[in-house]
Amino acid sequence: MTLAKRIIPCLDIKDGKTVKGVQFEGLRDMGDPVALAAYYAEQGADELVLLDITATHEKRKTLASLVARVALAIDIPFTVGGGISSPDDVRRLLEAGADKISLNSAALRDPDLVGAAALAFGSQCVVLAVDTKMEAGDWYVYSNGGREATGRLTRDWVREAVARGAGEILLTAINRDGTRSGFALDHTRHIAEAVTVPVIASGGAGNKEHFLEVFTEGAADAALAAGIFHEKILALPELKQYLKTSGIAVRT
Repeated sequence: MTLAKRIIPCLDIKDGKTVKGVQFEGLRDMGDPVALAAYYAEQGADELVLLDITATHEKRKTLASLVARVALAIDIPFTVGGGISSPDDVRRLLEAGADKISLNSAALRDPDLVGAAALAFGSQCVVLAVDTKMEAGDWYVYSNGGREATGRLTRDWVREAVARGAGEILLTAINRDGTRSGFALDHTRHIAEAVTVPVIASGGAGNKEHFLEVFTEGAADAALAAGIFHEKILALPELKQYLKTSGIAVRT
């Protein structure tokens, strides 16, 4: 049985508002996250990702009150990330209504956090978010909202995190973020083939053909996008119909 590919709108949150930029910079206001979440659920999104993108940099916790409001507004699974640095943070967000949590910078600082979260709540709840950039012919991990180079090869980090208990990888190509030039297909496939858990491709979606490419050439299990959905350049029903007629198994 072929598993259906998932389409996942992403809500990047700053100061309680949805924002979008290019390569993590030049952020613009995209509106109320609760209203957007409800809209995407109604349009047929398979899941949502909500990322409090400045929580780590500002050394604060993700807004649990916002998570609770989103949970009341939608009936699809959603993942929450940003500022999560302990199992207690995970518990607080799951109790607020999140289905999964996303670990990024805190997991790089303390890889044991991945295992602790997976042991306490199950691997299915733990998504490893990886912000990655092509440099000198290879892909490296960045932390702190893409601000800090870690010197770690992406493939090494995802393998370690999966071995520790991460149940899914959210792979964001910083070079492609907001450019609408297409996903990083070779890199996505490389990571998908390196791990045994689902890989969500992120960064570069600009049209419906890009989604088809990342599901076929990129071997992604899911594809995440923000700007093209927020600005209504591409509608979810149109995208799903295109993928279906192109032979991709999608949920309708």
